[in-house]
Amino acid sequence: MFGEKYDVIVVGGGHAGAEAAAAAANLGSKTLLITMNLQTIGQMSCNPAMGGIAKGQIVREIDALGGYSGIVSDKSAIQYKMLNKSKGPAMWSPRTQNDRMRFAEEWRWALEKTPNVDFYQEMVSGLIVEGSTVVGVTTSLGIAIYAKSVVLTNGTFLNGLIHIGEKQFGGGRAGERAATGITAQLTDLGFKSGRMKTGTPPRVDGRSLDYSKMSLQPGDEQPDKFSYTDTPILTEQRACHMTYTSPQVHDLLREGFDRSPMFNGRIKSIGPRYCPSIEDKIHRFADKDRHQMFIEPEGWHTVEVYVNGFSTSLPEDVQFKALRSVAGFEHVKFFRPGYAIEYDFFPPTQLKHTLETKLIDNLYFAGQINGTTGYEEAASQGLMAGINAHLKINEKDPFVLQRDEAYIGVLIDDLITKGTEEPYRMFTSRAEYRTLLRQDNADLRLTPKSHDLGLASDERLRKMEEKEAKSKAFVDFFKKTSVLPEAINPILERVQSAPIKQSDKMYKLFSRPELTMHHMRQLEPVSRFILEEDLSPDVLEQTEVQVKYAGYIAKEKTNADKLQRLENVKIPAQFNYSNIQSISYEAREKLNDIQPTTISQASRISGVTPSDISVLLVHLGR
Repeated sequence: MFGEKYDVIVVGGGHAGAEAAAAAANLGSKTLLITMNLQTIGQMSCNPAMGGIAKGQIVREIDALGGYSGIVSDKSAIQYKMLNKSKGPAMWSPRTQNDRMRFAEEWRWALEKTPNVDFYQEMVSGLIVEGSTVVGVTTSLGIAIYAKSVVLTNGTFLNGLIHIGEKQFGGGRAGERAATGITAQLTDLGFKSGRMKTGTPPRVDGRSLDYSKMSLQPGDEQPDKFSYTDTPILTEQRACHMTYTSPQVHDLLREGFDRSPMFNGRIKSIGPRYCPSIEDKIHRFADKDRHQMFIEPEGWHTVEVYVNGFSTSLPEDVQFKALRSVAGFEHVKFFRPGYAIEYDFFPPTQLKHTLETKLIDNLYFAGQINGTTGYEEAASQGLMAGINAHLKINEKDPFVLQRDEAYIGVLIDDLITKGTEEPYRMFTSRAEYRTLLRQDNADLRLTPKSHDLGLASDERLRKMEEKEAKSKAFVDFFKKTSVLPEAINPILERVQSAPIKQSDKMYKLFSRPELTMHHMRQLEPVSRFILEEDLSPDVLEQTEVQVKYAGYIAKEKTNADKLQRLENVKIPAQFNYSNIQSISYEAREKLNDIQPTTISQASRISGVTPSDISVLLVHLGR
């Protein structure tokens, strides 16, 4: 069946695996995607949504780099919303609600239309390793499949254990079996492993809900999209709804705590801090008498509803009784109860920045196997692992994004340098250069890099360069064009901004926080320039950000350039820090374990102090 040797084998068909297979194949590698169930490729295992705070930026970055997540999200969207619009543009984060079935279907179609991708449905039970290099995989049927590199994206399937109350059973997802064999082999090879936990809420019948008791949560009046390609913009949207728990609901839930696997010791692993279960919320925040619940439709043509905010592993009878006390849920019918799942992961400090393992050559880890949580975090790792697997076997330089270049760079650097003891989720606060890493400029930041790799087409690069040039020309227009008091003062008066007494440059006035592009377009020269130059909404948005936040952007760029100087100070491979006695014991231990490649990376390791870095610089001859 598998006489030929593949360039890349991707194990797992979730968000990480799908992006890894697409990236490797689009770069020219003969790729095999092997997964336990071909019907669940790209499945949304938890909520039917993509993007959100910082995650939306990641989806835009994936798209700019030639990945598929943004395209698939746009084609299966049922609602679009830009979050955090009341804050600065560094915080703006796009999010879509998606049709769960269409999302998986679009992923399957996208991969099937990608040349160089083969598919096989079976469980991978082990790796074939020769010396310190992976050369293939073995399946549960005993089939050996050979490849030059392997990407593991096992999600929650590695020795997965599902918990509902006092019941527990093996599984990687509801209705699907766990994957066994790989953890034991990797541990025998010298890898450290651990256990993590995640959970999911009940799915219910939307026909049994009373939406009149909930508040409406519509999408944006003028919806945008994720992808910079010509994907469709929504013309019709489905609304979400919001309701709340209550003290009565909390009391009913507490009645089941003695049978909760979280509180009776059955679950020992750590769950996601920023997406706690409902029992964890009422236990940790006992002073709160209610918690939000977002009611999210699962698609266009289904009555199934996702109960966001009610993730739980309590017994099913407790879940049902408590949920029926929530406003609007008095007659709720379950499709399935919520559950928690424990699974194996491998601390990501065992990886290089390319996501290749330090112990085994040509073996890559991506997604929840690295201790992350979230579709977007997984997809971005899969994309980077697929790219680097292809580059490595073709003896090309690795592709690594720096912290000032992309949220993806922040994500991977955090994992590799700091590790994680709980499921890692991306936030804007994790990025020290978030003013540079906005959702509106992901194409400007990353399309040239994608084009150099061979993922972005010439046409895509041309479109990006046209957007950049038009935005720059529009900024220059504001800098050199003056406006008379009689033209601008009526607008300033309406927004309660101080009037001007003499002609002034539009750029200076546009910098005022009260004035937006909407106001500036009311000036005849501006509206004429937009019409004559045929400026698109994304060019207008880019221009407004460049004018209003020029000072912040310049300051962050200066700081990033300072950091880059430390990135250029390389540390020799397998450097022995034990020989430097003037560095603290903790620092020596952490540095020997992580083996940073640059001084900048070393400085970000927890437990390594500025004085340790100074000593290290002296030792390296700086």
